This record gives sequence, structure tokens and C-alpha cells, in this order.
Amino acid sequence: MEFRLSEDQRMLVETARKVGERFGPEYWRDLDARKAYPKEAWAAICEAGLCGITLPEEHGGSGLGMLEMALAIEALTAGGAGSTLAQMFMLNPIFGGVSIAKFGTEAQKKALLPGLASGEITFCMALTEPDAGTNSLEVRSFARADGNGWRLNGRKVWITAVPQASKMLVVARTRKVEEVKRRTEGISLFMIEPEREGVSHAAIDKLGTNTLPSSSVFFDEVRVEPDDLVGTLDEGWTALLEVLNTERIVTTAGLVGTVELAIRSAVEYAQGRKVFGGKPIASYQGLQFPLAQAHALGEAARVLNHKAASLCDLGEPYGSAANQAKLLAAQAAAQATERAMQTMGGMGYAKEFHMERLWRDARLFRFAPVSEEMVLNFIAIHDLGMPRGY
Repeated sequence: MEFRLSEDQRMLVETARKVGERFGPEYWRDLDARKAYPKEAWAAICEAGLCGITLPEEHGGSGLGMLEMALAIEALTAGGAGSTLAQMFMLNPIFGGVSIAKFGTEAQKKALLPGLASGEITFCMALTEPDAGTNSLEVRSFARADGNGWRLNGRKVWITAVPQASKMLVVARTRKVEEVKRRTEGISLFMIEPEREGVSHAAIDKLGTNTLPSSSVFFDEVRVEPDDLVGTLDEGWTALLEVLNTERIVTTAGLVGTVELAIRSAVEYAQGRKVFGGKPIASYQGLQFPLAQAHALGEAARVLNHKAASLCDLGEPYGSAANQAKLLAAQAAAQATERAMQTMGGMGYAKEFHMERLWRDARLFRFAPVSEEMVLNFIAIHDLGMPRGY
């Protein structure tokens, strides 16, 4: 297995690092306080070609793979943003890019992918529902046939960046659960505009990731046209799995970058802090060991995520590696931000030192986009061959 980066990959990482450092911790602290969308940072990311890493060259992308995307996100998030910046990649290259590039029509690709790469078109995905949550097979939003199209009704919750999105990928049933042999049947994907008649949304007040709003979304007799369909009618489950598994890779990359940022910040602080006898507190093993443990866990997540991304690029099964990497990365980020705060003492609690924001933002990813418990269920069932317990 090759662990050395190619020259092109090193150049990509260096580009991402420079962009990430250009929008450093102060930039993100200000946005967090104002609950403002990172439009300047995203514009710079797109201008540097980092949004279109995996998109086809004929549609404005670079034609590279998920491994290159993971490398770029690690460097970007380590520059000061932390894990919340990875959500911008979930929204756009994943929810918009993967769905359209892999499953869309030629007309959809031409209409949407160049704008995605340039940053002119942004996306969100309406999947999660109040009574379904992690169990995507239980979605009840329903698009009934209406002439040559459909009428969509239902409710979604915890949908990210709806007010800023140009397009919304909606997951809905087009055949009810009672009408299909397997629950994976009868699910379809549609790409519509959030401002379409019959669509409404309301913000959810929350603990962190304040730069990207979360909303409840309501569909009331929303007209859906034939050219809004992404992929094959009633057979959207396979496409949805591809979107969700690549989402894991992007999530993990952002968490790995957060681990790097948090530990680097803690070490720098501890090197300059002298309390007893002129020795820096960085020399105390009580502070060293927890940070070293978090670093080791983060590096394990990084390597496992690179494996998942490489398998994805080869067209081989990668779901298990992606889920395992996400599990480790979320735990590593939780440990790293918590122990960094502990290392800084009272200043770790102060907004000017940024760690409390990294801690708040990273906490989300222990249960989103999939919870630790569901990842462990997946590992037990699919990797260990144990019986389903739910």
C-alpha cells in the first residue's frame, strides 16, 4: 500500500493549506458569533478549484478522486475552520456533485455541475425526518403521481443551509412502504429549488456549527417536474447510499483536520505557559498523554479514511472503511478538543482562544450524519456477521 503523496497531491494540499490559513480562526470566530454564512471562504475555495476536485473535467472540475478531496479538506479545516467547513463539501461536491455527476442526466450535468464548481450554484439535501432519523428507509415524505410529474408532501428536519441553497436534493417515497416487497424499493431523488411554491422552512436554534443554519422543511403540494428526477424512479436507494457513504469520507476529513488544529493550538499554548518553577506545562505528562492519545486516534482515522477514499476511487466496496473511519474521527475530535480546552485551562473556555467553538462544532459529529451507535451496529452486522439487534 502506497502512503506517499504524489507531487500533484502535495501541490493540492499546499494550495488547500494556504486557502485554509487565509481564512483562519478569527474569521470563523466572527462568523460563529454573527451566525453568518462563509460565502467569502467558499468563493475562495471554489476559485482555487477545490470544490470541483472530483467533478468531470468537461463540466469544470479536475476529474480527480475522493482521496484528493479528503486531502484538501484535511488541510482546509486544519487552517482554522475546524469541522464545520467540511459540511460545505457535504452540501456541494457530495449532495450536489455525486448525485448529479453519477446519476443525473446529461442535461442536469450541463445545467448544474459548472455552477457547482464555480460556486455560483449551492446545494442542500432534504433527507432526515422527525419520525425516521437515521432510518432512511422509513422516510414518509411522499410524491404522488400528478400528470407527467408529481405532487410532494411531507416534512424534513435538521436540513443544513436551506436559505443559502440554490438547489435541494429531496429524498421521498414514490411508492408507499405497504406497496413494495422490500423497503429499499419505491424511493426516489428529486432536485428542486428551496423557494419553489409549497416549500417552507424554519430555523432551528442550536449549540454549534452556527455558520450553517439548520432548518425544518415543509412540503405542501409541491409540484415536481419530470426533469427534476435524479436517477431512476423508485430506485433511488442505491444512489442515496453512494451519497451517504461519500458524505462519511468528507465528514471524517474535516474531523481529522480538527484534531490537527486542536492539538497544535494546545501544544503551542502549553509550550509558552510556565506556572511552576519556570518549566512549560507542555513538559507535564498529565497533559502530554491525553493529547498524544488523541493524536494517535486521529492518525488512525486519517489512514482508514484514505483507505475508504482510495477504494471508492477504485470502484470497490468502501462503506465499512468509511463508517469505521468516521467513528474513530468523531471520537478523536471529541478527545482532542476536550483535552485542548483542559490544557488551556480557563483560556480554553474563552472565545478568543477558539477552542470552545471547535469543541461545540465537533460535538455534532458523534451523532451526525450517523451516530456512533449506528456505526457500531453496522460494524457488528456487516463486518463481524452478528445478528441484527434492532
